[in-house]
Amino acid sequence: MMIYVSINIMGSHIKYYTFILAILIFNPFSFAYGFQPKSQNCIKCHTLNKEEALLLIKNFNQNVNVINIKKGPVSYLWEIEIEINGKKGIIYMDLSKKHIFEGSLMTIQDKKNITQDRLTDINRIDVSKIPLNDALVLGSKNAKKKIIVFDDPD
Repeated sequence: MMIYVSINIMGSHIKYYTFILAILIFNPFSFAYGFQPKSQNCIKCHTLNKEEALLLIKNFNQNVNVINIKKGPVSYLWEIEIEINGKKGIIYMDLSKKHIFEGSLMTIQDKKNITQDRLTDINRIDVSKIPLNDALVLGSKNAKKKIIVFDDPD
């Protein structure tokens, strides 16, 4: 494409044509981006440690304890594992540290509750740590599979 611009040097239109010419020359550069799409992992730039998370979350509940922090299932969220009065839970905080939410994070495509899956993982009971010294054994002690039943006699 050829652009023909007639410039009247004696006239006052030279500034106008120079401006138009500058726009045409520099216009392709206006589409430059700071990062290429998906070339920068935001977690590398943003950090959140337990002490900082605890200071931000204590505004909502004084009894909270931060157990673990990791990159969330969504690229702009931190997943913070907390404990309040012995109960473990999950909250999410954005990378700017201005918003938190507690609740279920679900995938639209397969309707999977990501938060519930994580809660199941962090609240899993290690059966090997259950003391069986005073247990009542029904059946063979050397059975391949064992079932532990808890009962409150009172």
